[in-house]
Amino acid sequence: MVADFRCGLVALVGRPNVGKSTLLNSMLGQKVSIVTPRPQTTRHTVTGILTEDRGQVVFIDTPGLHQDGKQAINRYMNRAAAGALADADVVVVIVEALKLTDEDEAVLERARSASAPVGLVINKVDRIKDKAKLLPFIKSLQGKADFAFIVPLSASQGENLPSFLDELYQRLPVAGPLYPEDQVTDRSMRFIAAELIREKLMMRLQQEVPYGITVEIERYDEAERRTEIDAIIWVGRDSHKGIVIGKGGGLLRDVGSAVRQELKSMLERPVHLQLWVKVRDGWADDEQALHRFGYE
Repeated sequence: MVADFRCGLVALVGRPNVGKSTLLNSMLGQKVSIVTPRPQTTRHTVTGILTEDRGQVVFIDTPGLHQDGKQAINRYMNRAAAGALADADVVVVIVEALKLTDEDEAVLERARSASAPVGLVINKVDRIKDKAKLLPFIKSLQGKADFAFIVPLSASQGENLPSFLDELYQRLPVAGPLYPEDQVTDRSMRFIAAELIREKLMMRLQQEVPYGITVEIERYDEAERRTEIDAIIWVGRDSHKGIVIGKGGGLLRDVGSAVRQELKSMLERPVHLQLWVKVRDGWADDEQALHRFGYE
């Protein structure tokens, strides 16, 4: 370990769907946080750990901060994001290039109260054909907060990630590592399996149905020759059960196949996955149900 080894927590915050999870996965070079085109895909804080010779960056991917706090699950997600912001050594606000919404402004308002240095990432610059438009956009943001740095990048294309990482290391404290060098997340495979099931469902379902779904792992067993997983997909309405199962069980079968293949690649061993769909009316606004399903 080098004498000036640096280590600390970096909170990735922003409104839903600005690319926080994509940025985390790109920084680590592997998937630890699920990604879909839908807002509010991330519901939990997910830790991603990047260890190099010069230091260890502990990224905290947070649920998108949003203004709709009508249900208990929305309030939970906002609390989770705010808690990560309070604990961080560096706070990184992520916005989308050439797009600033009221929810972005609300995130910036929260970030201004952080005691840690606050950096700004302008994501999705690969979508901007006329890059000359970026400069006035960056200038318009400079007065929004006392940013320690501003980095335009593309998380999906890996553009300008080294510059972002350099900015983080400059502001992390000199300290020993918090995790072993070969660890990339503090989340269990049980958690990752549940999230992968939810990801595949969100990619295939339409309209409001994906937001009424959560996944509970009933059994996760590392058997001698394969990993065996039993999972319940909980829906908030009886009318959603048939939609999740699909005609002739086709949708559920496709989801199970996709999850098995991804887990097999991760674990490097065969996976046996059993899926059931059950109804719990209004689980997303039920504090007791949220606690049961791991929203803590």
